[in-house]
Amino acid sequence: MNLNLQTHTQHFTNPLYLESGRILEPYDIVYETYGELNEDKSNVVVVCHALTGSHHAAGTYEGENKPGWWDGLIGSRKAIDTDKYFVICSNVIGSCFGSTGPMSPSHPYQEPYRYKFPVISIKDMVKAQRILFDRLDIHRVHAIIGGSMGGMQALQFGIHYPNFANKIIALATTHATQPWAIAFNKVAQEAILKDPDFKQGYYDPDIIKEQGLAGMAIGRMAGHISFLSPESMRRKFGRDYKLTDGLYELFGKFQVESYLEYNGYNFTKWFDPLTYLYITKAINIYDISRGFDSLSEALSRISAELYLISFENDILFKNFEMKEIADELEKLKKTNYDYIDIASDYGHDAFLVELDKFDTYIKDALNG
Repeated sequence: MNLNLQTHTQHFTNPLYLESGRILEPYDIVYETYGELNEDKSNVVVVCHALTGSHHAAGTYEGENKPGWWDGLIGSRKAIDTDKYFVICSNVIGSCFGSTGPMSPSHPYQEPYRYKFPVISIKDMVKAQRILFDRLDIHRVHAIIGGSMGGMQALQFGIHYPNFANKIIALATTHATQPWAIAFNKVAQEAILKDPDFKQGYYDPDIIKEQGLAGMAIGRMAGHISFLSPESMRRKFGRDYKLTDGLYELFGKFQVESYLEYNGYNFTKWFDPLTYLYITKAINIYDISRGFDSLSEALSRISAELYLISFENDILFKNFEMKEIADELEKLKKTNYDYIDIASDYGHDAFLVELDKFDTYIKDALNG
């Protein structure tokens, strides 16, 4: 079977009422689908993306060789089997890959919103997706799955739309963003804001695409440190030096340094800086117990089967943060959940890289 990759855009003219009390209208959502929708629409699996991800989760576009960000997990006979499931991944609002975000033209002036764009929360991202699914006449799905910020969305779905999904699978995430992760985001935010080329938000996006943004690259380097772990860096780079550099050159580089530089500077050419500020803000204020008296009360609303997957050496969202969710569910005497901690020293990015450590678990969760 082929993947049947299709990319679509839906335009909405009804106002989207945001958690902040502000309104977004009109707005667009770009989404991608894989596989075939069955007759009774019972085979839908929703995939939620992380901070710098997009709707392009699997397959390869014509003329490109880089596949979607979870390509190893989604496809024919893979864990999320497109011979069996109809998979939908939508780009979150606030992002820069086609859904409405800070650099989208604001109605009716056609100038980019920039700072006039409202602050978006994870709950808002989920609400917009729910409206999209209504438009597609999908009112219940088989499963929702995501890692990191995608896992935040999956948990929000479970709490705010308890009858929408049969199963929720959340990887490498948390119930509320902790100060450690907020601190890493702060470095990135400050580095962007203080870069003169950012022009206080009034930059020309074409110039940034061409030249990059040094401040954002520096912030992204800090981010990359939080995505790996001391062990995975040691294994990946050791103390190897760049072959062409001399040990006693002041700007000679270790392999780890050139890795951070390459990833940092490259990133700024394809990801928008204002989007980075808005989405890290959404991550920072994320807390599934907001609006409830306690985490326990929020979690008591979940009626889907819940699968929680943490990674032993994730330094961004520590494994005990997911265990806190499991512990609350146990206190509530819930029986519809399962928690596993994957033995891995890769770090946070294990959910994108070490697929062979959990793909069978996901396959069983979906099929079981």
